[in-house]
Amino acid sequence: MRDEKGFDQWADGYDQSVRQTEEADAYPFAGYGAVLDQIYEKICRLDSRCILDIGFGTGTLAKRLYQDGYEIYGVDFSSNMIELARQAMPRAHFIRYDFSRGLPKELDGLAFDAIVSTYALHHLSDGQKVSFLQELLNRLTEKGAIFIGDVAFETKQQLCDCKKRYEREWDEEEFYPVFERLAPHFSAECFSFLPVSHCAGIFTLTKNQTA
Repeated sequence: MRDEKGFDQWADGYDQSVRQTEEADAYPFAGYGAVLDQIYEKICRLDSRCILDIGFGTGTLAKRLYQDGYEIYGVDFSSNMIELARQAMPRAHFIRYDFSRGLPKELDGLAFDAIVSTYALHHLSDGQKVSFLQELLNRLTEKGAIFIGDVAFETKQQLCDCKKRYEREWDEEEFYPVFERLAPHFSAECFSFLPVSHCAGIFTLTKNQTA
């Protein structure tokens, strides 16, 4: 798992690194573009204008929403990633913070129509994931939704199969989310998982209904 310094060093080459792995349809970024496209489409279907992006990196998804006129708030612990994102989104609100500690105080009192996090939640342990998602639920507007795209699996067996397939490349320091582990902590009608590739998927979480 990379620390802040590691992500700062990775910032300039991040998008190219992702693209190469995605084109090879290989772990960990097989399906990356499709994950972002589908989350973008889900957000566009909501009656939403204010978006929070957690661990946004270089802002690949946030930039599309920003260009559509959405108000963007972003949290990331890499100052270099933030600088790259700020160049493309000068009117967005960026906060440098380690979300493994929760949400920064700068967001207190704000509510969001959509909260998105792509390829970042795996930095949290399973227990931290549950607590963090519950915290995010409290920051949604009444009809808002949370969309989490990541290296993710519906079952523990699928994770094990992928780990076996990519044994040499597998990152043992990451905690990839598994739907069957997280599902017992949330209402069935409000929590869902959509597989996108053999190692990626999208979690959707709402307060009262499936988005």
